[in-house]
Amino acid sequence: MTTRSIATSLATRLSRPLVQRTAAVALLMALAACGSSVKLDEAPVEDRSAATASTGTDQGGTAMDQGSMDGVNVPGIDTPQPAGLERLVYFDFDSFDVRSDATPILEANARYLRANPNRKVNLEGHTDERGGREYNLALGQKRAESVRRALSLMGIPDSQMEPVSFGEEKPAAVGFDEGSYAQNRRVELVYR
Repeated sequence: MTTRSIATSLATRLSRPLVQRTAAVALLMALAACGSSVKLDEAPVEDRSAATASTGTDQGGTAMDQGSMDGVNVPGIDTPQPAGLERLVYFDFDSFDVRSDATPILEANARYLRANPNRKVNLEGHTDERGGREYNLALGQKRAESVRRALSLMGIPDSQMEPVSFGEEKPAAVGFDEGSYAQNRRVELVYR
């Protein structure tokens, strides 16, 4: 071993505790900086609801019409769905391939969309509860995209369709048997 390598080795060994101490001090300072001097149970709370309700104005002094909140229209909610049109496409376990038994359902929906070009449809992908949350969201999206591609091949423009995934979040059937799982592996066509 040369004198230079011995000196380098010794310097490395001596600097380790210094580096560790410096890192510890930096960590303590960072944690101390994250603290807050405001006590949550001592924070002042002001009730503004009584003043707003009695004067009929918000803090900016503008009048609020409480009746205007009743007629809020959210697109898609309470939109009538086409009568007599099946809107569920089912899938096999761990699959996003459109089954052959879905062809008549998709053809009927394609005819409806071609006849009503102003209508739009959400393609809502769902899964059963088996699998992780992220996996099920991805699988639900792939199922919705498969239905979108099938409808696109039938002449429906992408502007009329929106594929979305709910994963396992909105089960059609609650249960731990294959019948319940099969009902949950679906794409719902929801018109808006």
